[in-house]
Amino acid sequence: MILITGATGNVGRVVVERLADEGQPVRALSRRPERAQWPAGVETVAADLADVASVRPALDGVESVFLFPAPEVGAELVAAFEAAGVRHVVLLSSGAVDDGVEAQDGPIATRHHELEQLLRASGMSWTFLRPDTFAGNILPWSYQTKHGDEVRGAYAEAAAPVIHEADIADAVVAALTSEGHAGKAYHLTGPELLTHADQARVIGEVLGRPIRYVEIDVEQVRQQMGAYVPAPILADILKFWAQSLERPHAVSEDVETLTGHKARDFRSWVEANTEAF
Repeated sequence: MILITGATGNVGRVVVERLADEGQPVRALSRRPERAQWPAGVETVAADLADVASVRPALDGVESVFLFPAPEVGAELVAAFEAAGVRHVVLLSSGAVDDGVEAQDGPIATRHHELEQLLRASGMSWTFLRPDTFAGNILPWSYQTKHGDEVRGAYAEAAAPVIHEADIADAVVAALTSEGHAGKAYHLTGPELLTHADQARVIGEVLGRPIRYVEIDVEQVRQQMGAYVPAPILADILKFWAQSLERPHAVSEDVETLTGHKARDFRSWVEANTEAF
């Protein structure tokens, strides 16, 4: 049995569907499973990762877990996995984690690194998937594209190897169901570096009208995004964008290594989400 936490999220939902299509025994964990539609054969369980006691019954017979890094995940939950006999955990970590430094840079990398260390110290085998910038991170641009031909934001030339969430889901499935991934960390990226300006241009090409990225003052962006992004996380994001002007993350082949297919490009993600924009 494979347990999927974060089963209603952009990655977890697709993982559940992929596993069900393959005929794998899969159990979807959600606080309110009745609010989602699940493929035939999927077991559902109501539990909250913040309440480890509620999760324990969901672990009966589970051999593998896809662990979504919710804020409440910690040592008690990892210990519950191990006590229940879970053998392997696939963690959705972050491309911000740097194995080459002792102290991680910023709250995003620090949080994910702490979870990785908990799993390393457990008696379970593990696989860490470290995706770079999610393509879906630009969905907040949709309000602007629906009301004009400009996207206004910080750092037009900030670049990242943007990854399609479907590739992350494919990598999760591969790490859960195929051999040879225990004890490994994979950096998951899209096939090319794209700046914010590039992403706006591609959206426009798919929509059939020019979309232009207009760079505005960083402090103005901080005030706007601060309405819905916690201040420490926002500071981390803005710092990452600024650093990427000169040192963007490299493109990785790990998606193909894990899944056997090349990473999907950003255009394919926009085409799949055209209505949003």
